[in-house]
Amino acid sequence: MSLSVEELTMLANEIRNFIGVTRKRPIIHVTSKLVTTLNFSLAKILRSFGEDCAIIEVNENDEFILFAADGIWHKLVEADPYFAGYCSVLVNVNDIVAKGGKPIVLVDILGLSDQEKSDKIVAGIIDGCKKFGVACVGGHLHPDSPMLSISVAILGLVHKDHVIFSDTAKIGDYIIIAIDLDGTFHSKFKLAWDTTSHKSPEKVREKFEAIYRIAEEKLATACKDISNPGSIGTLAMLLEASNVGGKIDVEKIPRPENVNLLKWVKVYPGFGVILTSSKNNSKKCIKILEDHGISASIVGKVIQEKRLFIGSNNKYIPVFDFLKDHISGKP
Repeated sequence: MSLSVEELTMLANEIRNFIGVTRKRPIIHVTSKLVTTLNFSLAKILRSFGEDCAIIEVNENDEFILFAADGIWHKLVEADPYFAGYCSVLVNVNDIVAKGGKPIVLVDILGLSDQEKSDKIVAGIIDGCKKFGVACVGGHLHPDSPMLSISVAILGLVHKDHVIFSDTAKIGDYIIIAIDLDGTFHSKFKLAWDTTSHKSPEKVREKFEAIYRIAEEKLATACKDISNPGSIGTLAMLLEASNVGGKIDVEKIPRPENVNLLKWVKVYPGFGVILTSSKNNSKKCIKILEDHGISASIVGKVIQEKRLFIGSNNKYIPVFDFLKDHISGKP
């Protein structure tokens, strides 16, 4: 069943004004200033702001360092401190994996305002580390914080020939959206599609192997993990970083049965990525993803016009115009 122009227009407006998207817009105000510090580093920084994680070359090793950080939204911390701690590991691990990298260790920064709730955050971090195979090796504690908070930074490694950047999508590439559909909505935080807490570590890490194989075989031109802006908002960030546009059919986005499309494009999945790939390699990507239990579909193409269009049955509506709008911006 296709969407009407009116329904597409409503969907475009909802995405454009979705808090997961609008929360990204102030980023450029900070990064446009901090970008000046890149000249101070003794290391060679290949990518920084706008990537899922910084990609750093040190000496002439075969591997690049991957470095990322995330602070967990206070609404999730308030709704479920344990799951917030767990997700602080999950979101950082996904940032590393989306580059084709292996997560190694992390550190946490915990704001302590309630001992019982902070203990739940720590328990979530421990279970997340077990699940995803990383160690927490340090961090910082604010013992007198006025609010409960958790932020995590993570270190990873990727072979220099296997890294997948976010800003290298090419005109004519096919756009693939891939999501683990074997999950449920979190009971207290409805934007979270939980695909990991009920699975064994082996089953969870099986999804990562799909990205590693795609990276090793150089099948993707760009990749970004689906985060707070949802699937379409994350795609917009990838296109914005690549200085291109896109046109997609929203009906082709993988989603569970009986889940409303408007709700689905806003979710933060436990595992989900946006990939771009050449025509010749896109079907190979789909097969690898599906072989690892990830639902994947070619939803559209990268275009030269710097706008993102969503459509259904050959009817298209613009969501973002990157000449006028920005998501997180390019410093």
